[in-house]
Amino acid sequence: MKKFLGAMALCLVLASCAGKNDEIVLFPESDFNTEVDGRPVSVYTLKSGDVVMQVTNFGARVVSLWTPDRNGHYEDIVLGYNNIDNYINNPGERFLGAVVGPYANRIAGGTYSIGDETYNFPLNNNGQTLHGGLKGLDMVVWNVDSVDEDSIVLSYLHPDGQDGMPGNLNIVMTYTLTPENEFRVDYVAETDKATHVNISHHSFFNLKGEGNGTVTDNVMVINASHTTPVNEVLIPSGEVADVTGTPFDFREPHTIGERIEADDQQLKNGLGYDHNWVLDRKTPDQLEFAASVHEPASGRFLEVFTDQPAMQFYSGNFFDGSTTGKYGKALRFRESIALETQKYPDTPHHAHFPSTLLNPGEKYVHTCVYRFSVK
Repeated sequence: MKKFLGAMALCLVLASCAGKNDEIVLFPESDFNTEVDGRPVSVYTLKSGDVVMQVTNFGARVVSLWTPDRNGHYEDIVLGYNNIDNYINNPGERFLGAVVGPYANRIAGGTYSIGDETYNFPLNNNGQTLHGGLKGLDMVVWNVDSVDEDSIVLSYLHPDGQDGMPGNLNIVMTYTLTPENEFRVDYVAETDKATHVNISHHSFFNLKGEGNGTVTDNVMVINASHTTPVNEVLIPSGEVADVTGTPFDFREPHTIGERIEADDQQLKNGLGYDHNWVLDRKTPDQLEFAASVHEPASGRFLEVFTDQPAMQFYSGNFFDGSTTGKYGKALRFRESIALETQKYPDTPHHAHFPSTLLNPGEKYVHTCVYRFSVK
């Protein structure tokens, strides 16, 4: 049975939220209710612990995510828009808060082969295919299978041939807020034809609050001793490089801005950090620590856990202030980060990378947990 949060439930969400309740802004359904491709779109509100989140089923996007600082003051710490029209027309930034795939990150030259069959995809990023192509998973309407106070189950059948991708890929994705102030993302996917699958979540975080200043003073830890270096269009070379002695070594805490302007070709290629870290894992498929970010002024502390082998860390290098967020503030250069748990980019062209091939009868399973606290 489907359960939907109406106006009364939204009032209960606010009443049960710790801290200064009048600081939390919930966008009304009227700003999101529409149809896209003949399918209904709306916005849904989740609450657990000290976290309040709104999600739209257009692109399965996180619209807002409210957490308290060390003094109990709430801020919305993800970037987004305040109405559905901006998400549909994406003025300035397409992927805010979305699920991306079926192949997150980049596919070189917009093509890959499986057996004797070659598939070609739209070139939507410097001659490459990025995050699934022109439509991907972020520009479609997801089915809302169920909604509870603290979780929403979304599904989508990515049809064979959409953006050239092979296979009818049936995806079920669950967003859950836990009493431990975690935002948990669970993916399960199955296909009827061999295809490459690498799905990820693409919220842009600013632990000061959307539009409230730089992330370069945030203190980062990444549990990784290697990265996969990229060329000038951010395609992996195939090398798996040791981070020791480089600006990419975050095994000990460093601020994001401490080395971001170093004379390093990889930083020049990404205009900062926009790279895949190979996580130092102890198990093949259990949840393990991937990264943490501490915003010292507010005390907000974000930890990332995943069962995936890698994580893309992006330091907001391509925002230029021309995009306006939910609260009328410009989204500026290096004022947000993305932490995308994943398999490696462009894996179909690198046989020694962990495989992304999904065959009929197999299941793609992926969990990512963002845990919020204060220090």
